Amino acid sequence: MNSKKTVLVLCTGNSCRSQMAEAILNHELADQVRAISAGTRPQPKVADGAIEALKLAGLPTENLYPKDVDAVMDEAIDLVVTVCDNAKESCPIFPRPVPRIHTPFHDPHGEPLASFVAVRDQIRGELVAAVRAALKL
Repeated sequence: MNSKKTVLVLCTGNSCRSQMAEAILNHELADQVRAISAGTRPQPKVADGAIEALKLAGLPTENLYPKDVDAVMDEAIDLVVTVCDNAKESCPIFPRPVPRIHTPFHDPHGEPLASFVAVRDQIRGELVAAVRAALKL
């Protein structure tokens, strides 16, 4: 069996969308993918709404924390997924060529929990399939 592919989910603040995507990908594609997330300008903490939305779906949240993209530059990344336009535009150059896909989602930061839940469900519905297709899983 092949080893897991590493997927980097990149956003600006690494506090909402990319964190939810990391948890969802690690849950839905657990046997095939190791997802990590990072931000181009990470916030001090993961948004409470993102944590609550993940918990409502029964997804683990204990290992989620904002990381700067520089902290993951030495990882052997198989796919970069940008989930916001700003991260797409400011995506860094990695030490080796890495395939990229852009799947933008609404930023629910500062909005009611229902917005986080809607974005969580959209990520689950769209991003999992996009990553499967990009990695030919």
